[in-house]
Amino acid sequence: MKLIICVVSDNKDAHTLLEELMKKEYRVTKLASTGGFLKKGNTTLLIGVEQQQVDDVIQVIGNICQSRKQFITPIPPLPGPAEPFLSYPVEVMVGGAAVFVVDVEKSVKF
Repeated sequence: MKLIICVVSDNKDAHTLLEELMKKEYRVTKLASTGGFLKKGNTTLLIGVEQQQVDDVIQVIGNICQSRKQFITPIPPLPGPAEPFLSYPVEVMVGGAAVFVVDVEKSVKF
């Protein structure tokens, strides 16, 4: 058995991915999490599957969770001479998914 840990942006990607995985009858546990870089909400999905299902789940994730560019203001404007240099938006890549696949030594359901 394998555990797929999938971290996605807490936007339409998470909702759409969750619906698609449930439609395919994968058991999914959803956890709220927060990203370190942008301090934005994420969704972490825990998906327990058999070895032969791993590639299908990863394909579903890849089809739904696409990276995209977004402009952010890294720090709020500060009054004073540095203000013009610190308040400009910066383009960053957001979205997509971070996927980890780990072996499960034992799984018990009650």
